[in-house]
This record gives sequence, structure tokens and C-alpha cells, in this order.
Amino acid sequence: MRILNKMTGLMLASLLFATSCSEQDLLDLNINQNAVENIDMQYLFSLGTLRIGGEYENTRANMLYAATMIQHTASTAGYFSGDKYFYSAQYSGAYMERHFTDVIRLFSEVIRKTKDDPNEANVNAAATVLRVFDLLRMTDMYGDIPYTQAGYGLESEDNWFPKYEAQKDVYYAMIEDLKAARDKFSSSARSLGAQDFIYGGNIDKWKKFTNSLLMRMAMRMSNVDAAKAREVFTEANNSGAFSSNDDIAFIKYAPGPQGVNRNGLNDGYWNTYKYSRDCKVSKTFLDWMTANNDPRKMIVTGGVGNPDAPATWITDPALQIGMPNGYNSTNIRDVVAPGTLDGFSVVQQNFSMLNLKYLDWEDPYYLQSYAEVELMRAEAALKGWISTNAETHFNNGVTAAINAWTYFDGSFAVSADAIQAYIAGRGFGAASESDKYRLIGEEYWAATYLNDIESWSNWRRTGYPALTPTQDPNAFEGNFIPRRLRYWESEIGSNPQNYADAVARMGGDLFATKVWWDGGN
Repeated sequence: MRILNKMTGLMLASLLFATSCSEQDLLDLNINQNAVENIDMQYLFSLGTLRIGGEYENTRANMLYAATMIQHTASTAGYFSGDKYFYSAQYSGAYMERHFTDVIRLFSEVIRKTKDDPNEANVNAAATVLRVFDLLRMTDMYGDIPYTQAGYGLESEDNWFPKYEAQKDVYYAMIEDLKAARDKFSSSARSLGAQDFIYGGNIDKWKKFTNSLLMRMAMRMSNVDAAKAREVFTEANNSGAFSSNDDIAFIKYAPGPQGVNRNGLNDGYWNTYKYSRDCKVSKTFLDWMTANNDPRKMIVTGGVGNPDAPATWITDPALQIGMPNGYNSTNIRDVVAPGTLDGFSVVQQNFSMLNLKYLDWEDPYYLQSYAEVELMRAEAALKGWISTNAETHFNNGVTAAINAWTYFDGSFAVSADAIQAYIAGRGFGAASESDKYRLIGEEYWAATYLNDIESWSNWRRTGYPALTPTQDPNAFEGNFIPRRLRYWESEIGSNPQNYADAVARMGGDLFATKVWWDGGN
């Protein structure tokens, strides 16, 4: 006992001595010496960029909803919610859930930390462009969203429950933010370099992307705010947008599955979920390509057969069969007559599958293409916004869309003669004005395959291509192609007043609720 008391006394004395000598030493014990005090904002920028193409939300919003709603793909599986207009709270709200809590927070923090540092002007500007890009997608999917306060929770507790802003106000704020970012890019500031997975630090291409994104926004709002749309479009076009496929904005991923550094859309379509092999090319899309002798037909599809057994694949273009949208695993049997082709016992294998060559983890993830920009220019020329020739822009857009497939695989190259023959067959020059708009809309639909959120948004604005809704007795609100997705349900409880204000302003949180720019079709 005496020994214990003595040891205790020595320990207390030592503690008192240490305290009397240096109170700061004790305070320093609260500091984690291994913690990172300062993070390079370019790292956060890179992480945010890669996560735009993340697996979970892109599988759900882009693949399970948009791609089947727009009838690029079809599936008999019930979890492909857009095929038959089912409602899945997790799927519908997935993009909002993941990106508000992750992607937008990352870009907002980069912007906040670099806004007053001229040497970090490029990462600040690029983060602003991608923050706008991602929130543009979000507002186009959902309608009113938090914008000004989104992702700035670390800046102030006032931002913990961000206010939803009317979509028109969001658009106007985005336009100003993009113009400011475009003017901020500087050759004298620190280069983004290898931390930039889109342009490798090339600020001239970033400026082109910014202008191209402004043109996308302008065209989107053209039915409801024509004067502003024309002003924004022409200013951006004159300032210099995409001029070739070399300017395409897509995220470049490294080979192989490496955590976040992989194309998440392809992860959902093919590499992880074996059940996604049920997803086929839609009959609507395949029939359209067949009717127009589209040279992309055997690029989009890899053939009919068992995707896991190449020896079974039927690659004759004349024998391709698209899967009709709106069927389930039972009634799809009524579509395939006994003995069709090789009569695959798994009924879904009788339909044309997606081509495996564009479903690698390292394949590019589209943000915006040169083809889209040229097709928008063709529409702008028809509207009288620009003085250049609509047919020239149309031809450029179609050519670019077909040639861009080589970024996925060299075997997808199409000869110049074949491309010209296809363009001639479309007959744009001799078409009526209304048919010219239709042709532009259809080619935009084809050019945005795999970028289906954009396909769906442009369809809602233009009504092209003409699509027939599927018919299913279990459709959530009815048998119509949804005009928007429903909000992330967590917002009902966690941000109730701002959620309620947005729903009241828009007129509902339903598939049928139209966003501000949706003039209907």
C-alpha cells in the first residue's frame, strides 16, 4: 500500500510540475498531430469531378429512369423504374441525395476557400463551372432547388437548411456565375494540370465548355423566356464554344476498377450488377436506326444472344431486334415467337444487347459534346438567332456524333462516305421548317445516347423524337412519360419548410409537375 501511495504521489507531482511548467503542452494534447490541416483545393476539385460520374446515382437517375423513359433502352426488370413509370423513392431522389451531400459540397468548398486568391483563379473558375453543370442537371430533373446556399454549410449555419429557389431565378444566377467563371480563367494563375480529368489544365477549352454550357441553358429556356435565351445564346456563341470533337467535355477515367476513378454509369450497366444484362436496346431506338440506315446501329448494339457467351452472338444487322418498352418478364414472351432466331431459352436474349465495347470502367463519361453544340446552332439558325447556315450546322453535328464513338473504341470508326450517305438520306436541306426541327431533335436524341438525362431534358422541351408512352396498370401516376423526378424524400423531414415552399410554388412534387422551362409537348 505504501508503494502504491508513493507511486501515486509521484504521478500527481509530475502532473502538477508539468502543468506549472507548460499549460500549453496539455492543451496541445487535444491536437491530432496526424490530421491534415490544409488540403490542396485542386485535390477536392479532382474528387468532385470524378464523383460527377459516380455509380449509384448515375445508375438510378440516368440508366434506370432517363434511358428507359426516353426509350434508348428497355428492360423487363421492375427496378428499371422509367420503363413503366414506377416510383422508387431511392431511385428518384438518388441524384439529389448523393450530389447535394457530396459533389456540390466539394465544389462549394473549393470555391469558398479560393475566392480571394488570384493564384487559385483557375481551380475556382473550373469548380464554379462544374458546380453549375451539376446543379443545372439537378434543377432540370427536379425543378426548384437550393442554389445560392447549396454546399456552403461549412461557411455558416444559416446554410444548414438551404432555401429552394425558383428555377427561373436559379437559371439567371447560373448564367451570371458561368460568365464570371469564364472571365476568371487566367494563364498567370496556377495551372490545374494533371488534377484536371477533363481538359488537363487547358483553360481555353474550359472557356469553350463554359460558353457551350451557356448555350445549352439558353436553348432550354427558349420556350418560356425567348428574349433572354437569344441574348445568352448569341453572346456565348460569339465568345467561342466547341469547334470540334477535340473540345468534348467528358471525364476521363483510368483503366480498371479503382474506387471512385471509374465510369459509374458503366459500372451499373454492366461490370458489377449481373442483372443489368436484362437491359437491351429499345425497339423504338433500334427501329429508328434501321429505318434511317443509321451506321451507328451495330455500334449501339453488340448483337442478339447471351451476353456472357460470345459464340452465341448474332451480329447480322438485318437480324437485330429491339426490346419494346413496357413489358415484364412474363408478357415479353408474347413478343418473341417460338423459333425466332436461335430461340434462346432466356427470352430476353432474343433481343439486341448493348455493345460491351462502350461499357468499360475507363470509357469516357459525357458532360457535353461538340455534336450537341452544332445541333443547337442548327436550331438557333432556324430561329433566326444566328446568321450561319442551319444545314451546315446540322451536317457538322451528325458527323461529329458518329465520329465521337471512336473515343470509346477504335473499331467504331465509320467511313466519311458512309456518314455522308446517311446525312443525305436524312434530307435536311429539302425538308420543311417543321421537319427541320424534328430532324434536329431526333439527331440530338441519337447524339446523347448514354447521356440520357440530357436526352430526356431536350425531349421535354422539344417533343422530339415522338415517343409513345408505355402502358402498365401499375404506373405510379399514369401512363405518361414523367416531366420530372420527385425530390429526395429525406428533404420532407430534414428541410420541411423549404421543401413545402418549393412544392407549393411548383404546384406539386409529382412526375406530372412541369418545371419552369417545360412548355409541354
